[in-house]
Formats: sequence, C-alpha cells, structure tokens
Amino acid sequence: MATSWKIDQTKILSRAEIAAVLADLKRPAKRRSPNTRQNLVIFRLATCCGLRASEVVGLKLGDVRVAIARPYIRVPKTIAKGGKGRRVPLWWDRGTLEDLTAWREDRVNRGAKPGDGFVCAQATAVYGKQLTRHNARSRYISMCKCLGKERQNELTIHTGRHSFVSHALASGKRSLAEVRDAAGHSSLAITSIYTHVATDDDGRIDDLFDFDV
Repeated sequence: MATSWKIDQTKILSRAEIAAVLADLKRPAKRRSPNTRQNLVIFRLATCCGLRASEVVGLKLGDVRVAIARPYIRVPKTIAKGGKGRRVPLWWDRGTLEDLTAWREDRVNRGAKPGDGFVCAQATAVYGKQLTRHNARSRYISMCKCLGKERQNELTIHTGRHSFVSHALASGKRSLAEVRDAAGHSSLAITSIYTHVATDDDGRIDDLFDFDV
C-alpha cells in the first residue's frame, strides 16, 4: 500500500522557491518583527527539518539540542505520528542550524525554560501560549505569498515535509535509511517514493543541504 501513491513536483518546493521564501522572510524590514522571525523558524522546521504541523507546535525548547557536536531536534513520541519518536539532524544544513540556534537563544533570553514551546504566541497578552496546528498551517501558506497566488493555493505545510525528504535524497549525501529515520517513516518503501523528485526547471538534481541564502 505504501507504494500506491506518488509525489510529484507540485507537492514540493523547488530550490528556487525555498530561496525566495527565505529571502523574503529575512528582509531587514521584516526581521524586526517577532512574528516574522518566528515564521522563518516555522518554515525551517517544516521545510528543512520535515516536521509535521503537530510536531512544529508541540516541540519544546529542550527538544532542540544545538550546543553539541552533532546538533539535532528530538521529536518525542508524544507529538510524533504513531508515537514514533525520532531525531532530526541539524548538522545537515548550516543555515537551518543558525536560524534555529538564534531563535532558541532569543527564547531563553526572554525567560523560556526547557519545557516551554519552541514556537509560541508572540503578542504580549498571550506570549508563550502554544500555537494551534491551524495557526501553523495558515502561517506557512502566508509565508509563501512571494511565490504568487496560483502557487500559494497549491501549498500546505505538509509541502514542507515533502520538500525536506525529496531534497535530502536528491543531495546524494544521505542514505535512504538516514532520510527514513530523520523523517520518521515506517519503512524504506515510503521514503523511496521521494527519490529523484526534487528537480528544478533545468532537470538538475538539487541539494538543499548545501543551500545558503
């Protein structure tokens, strides 16, 4: 059953699209907004780490381990699909590690503890409150407005997860088993569906994890 469905290119973000969204979120005028800075983190978690919406909003500060030689995100079984906890390597992509580290430091400086949410409501009256999955999903689509309305209408936050798996495999640097474990797939057959999906218009296989904006 796992191989009865397919992933096509409309269900992933190309390298150029990822670059465009990251560049838009990192524009100096926008970076001053806490919500835009957090949107960058949500985009990174979904697109460059493969987290599902429920995992993005359920992640705790202590689950993001950065001050070690091989930094990673611990996705506990309490928020993972099917209760299947996993580790997502952060050392695969320097840009993602830098953005998540900066956000973690900011949360700590504002008084967050290991058991507090990694992302949370930013408004003063509700600061620290857990975001809903609906909120994360709508934020993700809003982040992609620079891609145009037609493309934006095709996207969901799960597009980010598809993109992570596809580009990780396309890099040729990670084995099928490594990507399976990072994504939390139940089998290699599911992961293999994504093989060679991540291409740009010229047909070249791209490597998300050498990607730097």
